[in-house]
Amino acid sequence: MTDTSPMSSLGERIRALRRERGFRTQRDLAEAIPGGNVSLATIENIESGRKTNVDVSQLLNIARALRVPPIYLLAPIRTPSAEIDLPNLSESFEGMTAVEFDAWLSGIEAGAYHSLSIEERNATAELQALRTLHALRSEITRYEAMLELQGDDDERFARSTHARLEEARREAKRIETLLGSAQWTLGT
Repeated sequence: MTDTSPMSSLGERIRALRRERGFRTQRDLAEAIPGGNVSLATIENIESGRKTNVDVSQLLNIARALRVPPIYLLAPIRTPSAEIDLPNLSESFEGMTAVEFDAWLSGIEAGAYHSLSIEERNATAELQALRTLHALRSEITRYEAMLELQGDDDERFARSTHARLEEARREAKRIETLLGSAQWTLGT
């Protein structure tokens, strides 16, 4: 994927988001990024297209300061059917749309993008299991809080909530076991 424009698409997206987010100048954005690995010169060079290879930490720091997920910088995500336009990617990315790139980057199966190998399918399934486990843990916390607040005043409500809580705990345990067998280290 050749970037034939004088300005990189990454730089264009950063400039547009910088302005949308109220950073009038490149200096304003640079000052909003603690740590010093994204200087004013770095932002100037990225936005002008002189710097197209950006360190991962720089990209993440810029995205965080702009209050957007990194995909907003990496692909024309607001035009999901547009092809990704980052320079220096291998031919295997050719023709991949922004939404397909987002799915690949996020580890989810979506749109026309599908895993290319059993290893990639397994990794994608493990990521989905981790997301499900996180949601279940939140649900368990919510049910526990509901029971604590409600008490045993409404026996039917308490029975129903206890049943949902136990089902969520069983499913969370099942997923923890699955991920543990895949060598994941999970905190409680």
